[in-house]
Amino acid sequence: MTAAPDPAAGDGVPWQDVRDESDPGPVLTSELLVSGKVWDVRRDTVELRDGQVVVRDLVIHYGAVGVLAIDDEDRVLLVRQYRHPVAMMLWEPVAGLLDVPGEDPVSAARRELVEEAGLVAGRWDLLVDYEPSPGGSSEALRLYLARDVSPAPGGRPAGTGEERDMPAAWIPLDEARDRVLSGALTAPITVVGVLAAVCLRAEGWSSLRPADSPWPVRDALVTAGRIRGS
Repeated sequence: MTAAPDPAAGDGVPWQDVRDESDPGPVLTSELLVSGKVWDVRRDTVELRDGQVVVRDLVIHYGAVGVLAIDDEDRVLLVRQYRHPVAMMLWEPVAGLLDVPGEDPVSAARRELVEEAGLVAGRWDLLVDYEPSPGGSSEALRLYLARDVSPAPGGRPAGTGEERDMPAAWIPLDEARDRVLSGALTAPITVVGVLAAVCLRAEGWSSLRPADSPWPVRDALVTAGRIRGS
């Protein structure tokens, strides 16, 4: 009888070495399928590390930033937005594309907080980085924690498209956590942001990184030609 695999053994990689890293596979051919309004779709023929050659379609994305704003009552701000691909009204932190040439991520986050919520913040920290859909998209997302929030001079500008009708709600962080875990809040940026905030708050926010921390994943994507406009 064959012994059952030891789930703790993995495939022999020590747990200390478990970390994501940039390692682009050689692209043998590349074809632009769609040049879209917000992103492009490309078909690459790629050689994998074991020598296999595969064809993969991928969305070439600008990348994005998000802002989880939290007030003095431990409430987080979520805004409701229509998301057409999934035909849903989703509650999410403020977020937006990195589609302004030359704009650094922190400045983009500050701009989005004003544009979508009419708020400014006195304290900015890096909450979490992640890739929302790495199986099909090059999107890299950086989510900030904004504190000491107050109304922006002039309030929230009038939006267009889905952003014209964007209700906002302040929800206790613990309640947001419970709604994420119950499936009542399902947007990826909400799930990641709320759970990260709960974990970091439990240790007194001591593991927060500076807002201007390096973003090596996005830098690598730019180098590899996976970011739109790069």
